[in-house]
Amino acid sequence: MSHLLERKTALILGVANKWSIAHAIARAFVREGARVLLTYQSERQKLTVEELAAEMGAGKALPCDVTRDQEVAALIEQLNADNTTLDAVVHSIAFAGREDLARPFVETSREGYLLAQEVSAYSLVTVARATAPLMRTGGALLTLTYLGSVRVVPNYNVMGVAKASLEACVRYLASDLGPLKIRVNAISAGPIKTASARGVKDFSKMLEAVPAHAPLRRNTDPAEVADTAVFLASDLGRGVTGNVIYVDAGFQIMGL
Repeated sequence: MSHLLERKTALILGVANKWSIAHAIARAFVREGARVLLTYQSERQKLTVEELAAEMGAGKALPCDVTRDQEVAALIEQLNADNTTLDAVVHSIAFAGREDLARPFVETSREGYLLAQEVSAYSLVTVARATAPLMRTGGALLTLTYLGSVRVVPNYNVMGVAKASLEACVRYLASDLGPLKIRVNAISAGPIKTASARGVKDFSKMLEAVPAHAPLRRNTDPAEVADTAVFLASDLGRGVTGNVIYVDAGFQIMGL
């Protein structure tokens, strides 16, 4: 094993189940020698995330709903109490109402638009502000995005706009946190069959279309996304910040 993340501690937000991209990243981090801490959003998810943590050899699973400032503060208080220094933080959190994904974007409700922005984009700002003081010697902050941020993808709708906002947040946070030696990047993964992706209407058609057009003639493997996260969190990625790195079998370069 290469152990690219040996002696590093990573906090991963967004491991909901074993099919999530965050789960693949967490496993890769453990494989590379990192001490991994996970969070769960609610008591309903607690047991699942604790079991996943034990299964992969991760450390604690801690509660944190990023839309609740008091829970974010409690998470940081717990990490400080444990004298934790973070080297990497992975933000794999996004949400939009099913009805706002199903209807044309022009019909997006005000409430639905604001909800998607708060959970999918502003939460990165919340997480960055809270965890930056724990990256005492610098570190890496990573998030997950998708091609729908820069191109119109049928049925992605309000989430595409939220991902565009997320990518802008990456650039501004990279500028703000760079003097603290904290790098901020996003990985734009190709379509992957996750539980959340099933909320996008006709998602299966997206999976069918990519192999026909992507240069590598296949869909994206979650392990490829996880290995890119390892690179960005490791010292190998020390000169990379403010970027969106595509891991999508090359699909984003194609015109037709």
